[in-house]
Formats: sequence, C-alpha cells, structure tokens
Amino acid sequence: MSEIIRIEGLRMAFGSQEVLRGIDLAVDEGESVAIIGPSGSGKSTLLRCLNRLEEPSAGRVIFEGHEFRKGTDVNALRARMGMVFQHFNLFPHMTVLGNIIEAPVHVRKVPKERAIEEARTLLARVGLADRADAFPSQLSGGQKQRVAIARCLAMQPRLLLLDEVTSALDPELVGEVLAVIRDLASQGMTMLIVTHEMSFARDVADRVIFMDGGIVIERGPPDAIFGNPRNDRLRKFLRAVVDRAAN
Repeated sequence: MSEIIRIEGLRMAFGSQEVLRGIDLAVDEGESVAIIGPSGSGKSTLLRCLNRLEEPSAGRVIFEGHEFRKGTDVNALRARMGMVFQHFNLFPHMTVLGNIIEAPVHVRKVPKERAIEEARTLLARVGLADRADAFPSQLSGGQKQRVAIARCLAMQPRLLLLDEVTSALDPELVGEVLAVIRDLASQGMTMLIVTHEMSFARDVADRVIFMDGGIVIERGPPDAIFGNPRNDRLRKFLRAVVDRAAN
C-alpha cells in the first residue's frame, strides 16, 4: 500500500498551552487508524490541524506527496481530505439532498443532475434513500450524522477524518452510524477515526493510536493495544473505560 499522509513533528499551542507536542504518524492508503485517549489529549486538535481548521505551530503535513504550508489552497485540501464532525454541521435551511450536492456542484463543479444522482446513491449507501427531501430538523441525530458522512463522501475524498462522530448521539443511535463507518472500512476507505468507542476501534481499525498530553504514548494493532498494552498510562486508561462501561 502507498502512503497517503505523513505527519512529522506536529505541534500546536494555544497561547502558552501546548496541545500537540510533536506528533509523528503515517497512514497508508486503505488503512483505518483509530485514535483513542482521554479528553484533552489532543486527538481532535490533531484532526483539525490536518485539514487546517487550526494552523499548526510547527511540523510538517505531507498529503498525497505534497507538503501543506501556510498559504496552501485550503479548499482544494478539504476537497481531498474530508472531515465529519461531532455535531453534524448540516445546513438547516437545505434538504438532505441539498446538503449533499452543495459542495460537489460549487466546488467540484459537478453538473447538478449528476450530483443529484451521486447523492441518491450515497443516501442509499447510508440507509437513507427515503429521506432525500427531509430537512435536518426532521431527522434523528443518527440520521443527521449519516447525512453528514454522505455529504463528505460526495466530495470523493482520499482521506476521511472522523472526529468523535457518535459522542453527541443517544446510545441507541450509535450503532447505525458505526455500521456505516464499518462498511466504509470494509470497502477500503482511508480513515483517521477519533473515537471513545473502544470495542468499535478494536473491531474496525487496522492500527490504534493512544494519545495523552499531546503526544503518542503507544501505537500498534488493536489486539496488542487492547489485549497486551505495554504502557502504564494506557493500561490505566483502558481500566477506567471498562469500569465506566460496567457502571
């Protein structure tokens, strides 16, 4: 597999607070990488730095062989590196179909009829073929998140960034969103997934990254991370997650 993104020495500070303290990571095409860790460890900031919602303080991001610097065409970057957020970010005044075709028509310059056809295919893929004409206010949280994923896929990204996409959902709606992501992984979509769903990370990810305090503490295949963690901090984190799930 060919490398799709490389992160070297990435740092991010907000004032005197250094949130990322030198992240090194490479992801191959077709690979699903789950990023886990406690709140405040820098997981979401890492994703936001990759697609330039935040400008890193230092380090390099090389995507598809090109290094992105200040002044890079951010829209072109985001067309190839899609991001799905915790809180959906759908346009409330647009229908589901309108939300999905907006960027392909105006950014990719896809003819509207073709964009509509592609959008309907994506809606069927995420199990919402019958909701094309609904508005976001008429959808459940799980449906909104599946629309957000379809909207992102409509740009045909090479890399998908998923930032805690189930954390704002009621527990009974989490499964329907995870099923979509699981399907994407099985079809070879390259993904960086920030998640607090440990069983999902274990089942779906090719590799798992554990972050704490703005650095990568441990990385490896899911069986090693969850079954035989080497680092005391990771072991403590996993015990806390298991205890919380049991109560």
